[in-house]
Amino acid sequence: MFSPAEIQIAAELVSEFLKEGANSGYLFTVAESEGDVIGYACFGPIPCTVSSYDLYWIAVHPSWQHSGIGGRLLDDIERWIADKGGTRMYVDTSGRDAYVSTRAFYERMGYTRAAVLPDFYSPGDDKVIYVKSL
Repeated sequence: MFSPAEIQIAAELVSEFLKEGANSGYLFTVAESEGDVIGYACFGPIPCTVSSYDLYWIAVHPSWQHSGIGGRLLDDIERWIADKGGTRMYVDTSGRDAYVSTRAFYERMGYTRAAVLPDFYSPGDDKVIYVKSL
């Protein structure tokens, strides 16, 4: 579902983390099955905030989607953030029809739609911002 530009950005975040570790501002959690990566999430503290975090990416291999992997990744991140004193998590996603199930996932996970920025990504593609208090 990700565009080539989005895939490139995701790869750059991994590269930054591998070079600089937590100093990169990006943190990761990975789901594996029999040594294969089946999902991952990238998150990090929001600069200039006291205790807020962003979820940058969460992706699950298509053959593992709808099996609970995404929910477990998100639960792990939320627990880690709360243990570190984090109090809020923000998630940005697309308003396109292709992302209906993504938005429903966040809502099932207890996130509230906080804002919609019309035509943010491109004409007809809104940015939908979710938030959850941890």
